[in-house]
Amino acid sequence: MLLVETSTVPVAALPITAFKDHLRLGTGFADDGVQDAVLEAGLRAALALIEARTGKAILQRGFELRLSRWRSAEAQLLPVGPVANVSAVQMEDAAGATTVVDAALYRFERVAHGAWLMATGTRLPTIASQSQVVIAFDAGYGASWSDVPADIAQAAFMLAAWNYEHRHGDTAGTGQMPGAVAALIERHRNLRIGADPGPGGGLGGGFGT
Repeated sequence: MLLVETSTVPVAALPITAFKDHLRLGTGFADDGVQDAVLEAGLRAALALIEARTGKAILQRGFELRLSRWRSAEAQLLPVGPVANVSAVQMEDAAGATTVVDAALYRFERVAHGAWLMATGTRLPTIASQSQVVIAFDAGYGASWSDVPADIAQAAFMLAAWNYEHRHGDTAGTGQMPGAVAALIERHRNLRIGADPGPGGGLGGGFGT
């Protein structure tokens, strides 16, 4: 399985001005934007760490999942949520030639912590030997910071501020997460608790909080 991002969050979607207010940085000076690159990097690092801990894309963007075999013949769990849409499913052979899978053969079903790509018939299309299926989808709470749940938004500011304050110390960039931040994102985490029973098993099959 290979999951890659096919688009990135634009700078305009990041709440840099609000983050400045959170840090209580001075405004109204000629060099107001001098730290914007540092603040942007700090926000992106905080979001990346929270996404890694929760299995959620915070701001919406494109992803591509490549598989050489299905999780099961009837359904495939998409590994990051919340899923907004599945834009395409294609079969790619060993030479790189692609064939679009008829959208009538599958559907996607959102569950509490993710989504399943499900067969509309008895099974998903067969993946031939030395081929792979490529699933393109968009995931994230929304394209705007206002779409982000309040607890995650607060956690992102707190974590980015913590990294900003320690940016010259030994703890900077180590991926540490203060306890208050971890507590804020706890309910959003995907925790594997056993074998996946499928989309009918609740909370994304083998996932729960």
